[in-house]
Amino acid sequence: MRLPADKVNKLRGFYEGRRVLVTGGAGFIGGHLCDALVSLGATVAVIDDLSNSTVEHLASLIEVESERIRFVQGSILDDEAVADAAEGAQTVFHLAALGSVPKSIDYPQRTWSVNATGTVRILEAARNCKAERVVFAASSSVYGDDPRMPRVETLPTTPMSPYAASKLAGEVLLAVWARCYGLSTVSLRYFNIFGPRQSADSAYAAVVAVFARKLIAGESPVIYGDGRQTRDFTYVADAVLGTLLAGASGQELQGAVMNIGTGRAMSVTQLARLMAERAGRPTLQPTYEPERRGDVKHSLADFSAARETLGFEPTASIEEGLDETIKWCRSVVAQS
Repeated sequence: MRLPADKVNKLRGFYEGRRVLVTGGAGFIGGHLCDALVSLGATVAVIDDLSNSTVEHLASLIEVESERIRFVQGSILDDEAVADAAEGAQTVFHLAALGSVPKSIDYPQRTWSVNATGTVRILEAARNCKAERVVFAASSSVYGDDPRMPRVETLPTTPMSPYAASKLAGEVLLAVWARCYGLSTVSLRYFNIFGPRQSADSAYAAVVAVFARKLIAGESPVIYGDGRQTRDFTYVADAVLGTLLAGASGQELQGAVMNIGTGRAMSVTQLARLMAERAGRPTLQPTYEPERRGDVKHSLADFSAARETLGFEPTASIEEGLDETIKWCRSVVAQS
């Protein structure tokens, strides 16, 4: 993954030789974050229970950089495993989560345990190892169905699913640990992240990954609802960039909350048609199923706070990101 040239020197100056912990580092966003951290010279510890990922990509990183990346297989609900992974960490990136609205509807208690209680355990581990900052992967789902667009961080939060509620709880916990213990914390509200290596093999998989797999197989993508719901689809490289900038920021960031998105909205039907064109399947039309509980109608990021505080600016258009995603998906299908 290529970082913007104007940011590389600054980020390398901060991360080179830095000890970091990435929770959920075997997952989709976590794996891309680990790639970037290793390329910037950081020493990376990863904890992941592999419940929603595989160790394959991390293993390839470890093979090349065995002295700078370490993997602990374990749950963030296991204090011993967390303490082992966090030892010596100066910066903690907390991405581990049960990350699906529909799955949280089916498994609310498990979602809360991992996403909320797990965050307490990570914050305590960060405090115990005297980490300088914790960066939390929050979610735009906390805004719920507030009709005001674009979403700004000052809007009321109205979670519509156990997943959204658990992510909001994580934000509150980071702010409390900042106030009570002086731990520098920041929550990044990601908006619909997509890109290569995102799994499409689950009933709870994200829409871009599922559409790509369907289209390459010559099948119609399935849309839940009327397709007019809109999303701010954000390429994974931009999510990683925002996350790295948050970790490296010289600001105090005592419980700060910021959106990470593109400021561009697209309906799910428009997405399906655009992907069909770019996958070489322009005649494949989507089919429609009843909408799912907990899904919000519209979502669009105002990332002014991240721009002003972190210097964040999205670098990839949705078209560029979709091309990379489809290309990767084709390579996986060709190898299977």
